[in-house]
Amino acid sequence: MSDQQDPVFQIQRVYLKGASMEQPNSPAILLEQEAPTVDIQLGVNAVPVAEGIFEVTVTATVQTKIKEKTVFLVEVTQAGIFEIRNLPQEQMGQVMGIACPQIVYPYLRGNVADLIQRGGFPPVHLSEINFQAMYEQQQQQQLAAAEAPATASQ
Repeated sequence: MSDQQDPVFQIQRVYLKGASMEQPNSPAILLEQEAPTVDIQLGVNAVPVAEGIFEVTVTATVQTKIKEKTVFLVEVTQAGIFEIRNLPQEQMGQVMGIACPQIVYPYLRGNVADLIQRGGFPPVHLSEINFQAMYEQQQQQQLAAAEAPATASQ
């Protein structure tokens, strides 16, 4: 028998952690005829909950404006609890930064579209996300930020 245990990756639960919608300029803004601009921001976060158990959240912030006035602002955080054990440390970041968000994201997309539609607007459908590219970009930014102070002090 070897001391090596098999890797474990299991979804414990996927849930809506938070959702909010604001329409600060309604009803006057609803009478505007101009098409609004849409700004979408995404964020991924992972935190340990217990030994081998992690919560991974994906947050979407959708803001639409006409001129400088907000039509609506929606923020939705979708979360998953994952059991991840016996993985090499160098793979943990990829699993929590790529695999887990890919599982959680479809639920987030549905909740964002539903909340916006329930607010009286046509749904905003978030596009598919390449979490691997997003993860690699974040890694490059962190590497560049870590190297910047070292080169500045020389």
